[in-house]
Formats: sequence, structure tokens, C-alpha cells
Amino acid sequence: MLVEGEANPGLEQMAEPARKRATYADVLAAPQHVVAEIIDGVLETHPRPSPRHGAAANSLAGELTLPFQKGRGGPGGWIFIIEPELHLGPHVLVPDLAGWRRERLLVEPDAAYIEIVPDWVCEVLSASTHRRDRGAKRRIYGEVGVRYLWLLDPRHQELEAFVLNESGWQLIGTWGSDDIVSAPPF
Repeated sequence: MLVEGEANPGLEQMAEPARKRATYADVLAAPQHVVAEIIDGVLETHPRPSPRHGAAANSLAGELTLPFQKGRGGPGGWIFIIEPELHLGPHVLVPDLAGWRRERLLVEPDAAYIEIVPDWVCEVLSASTHRRDRGAKRRIYGEVGVRYLWLLDPRHQELEAFVLNESGWQLIGTWGSDDIVSAPPF
């Protein structure tokens, strides 16, 4: 029987063990039917995107590619990649779309991942990812210096665009499905 104020020697032994930090080997060992990321040292997985999610990402990529990557009807000068694996310091992130100014990503790397911070990232929000995309991933993108972040919500047909400044992410604007979008950096 414990008397008030006495220590219980068994409690120290029952403390939770320290969590092992996830490694790239954990990402590679994840099942193929999930997207695996390392966020703040923890392996995070979520299901592959739904058809609505994939269609939204594909539609946006299509709108941007001709004028901003190919220079057809626009300035060109960008490289866009769908679902690139980004190694950003200790984090492994897989945004839905990412873009680099061509002078910063002269050639697409042969490796399965990219270590160069994108200039622009777009996350397509879904039920399984919206908290992570709005929370930890948005914070990490800011910490590593991604300049522009777009959050596209196909369920609510809404696009939010942010720019990174010295005080953090600043909302540039919000657009609905019937709006014509003209948001930095495009």
C-alpha cells in the first residue's frame, strides 16, 4: 500500500519507450497501395488518391503545363511534377503537384526523389489528408522555403493560394469553381 507522497518505484519502469524515428527504409517498406511520408520523424501513410482527387490534380496540371511549362500562350519557365517525392531535410513529403522555376531545376533528377525545394506546391485536400496538408505539411513547406502554396479542395470546389513572407503564410485569395483564377506565381 502506498502512502500519500511516497514514490511508486514501478512507475518509472512503465514509462513509454522513446519512439524510433522513421527512416527512408520505412518509406520503401510501406505497401504500394499507400502514400508514405516522413513528417517530424514519424512515418505517415494514407490511401492512394481517390478518382476525384486525381482528376482535380490532373486538371490543374493541365491548366498550368501549356502556358507555364511549355510556353504555349504563356511565359514558360516552369517544370511541374505530379506527386514528386521530396526529401526536405529530415522530412519526406509527397505533394500532389510541385513546380520549380526552370533555372532552379535544370534537369529532372534520375533519382526517385528530389532534394531541391520547390518554388510552388499544391496539395489537393481529401478526407484522409486535409488536417496534415493544412497543418504539419504547410508548416514544413514554410520552414524549408517553398514560396507559394495552393490548397485545392475538390469536395468544396475551392482553391486557396498562399505566399510565404517573413511572418509566415499569407492568404492571397480564395476562388470557387466558377471563378477565373489569377494567383501568384501564375
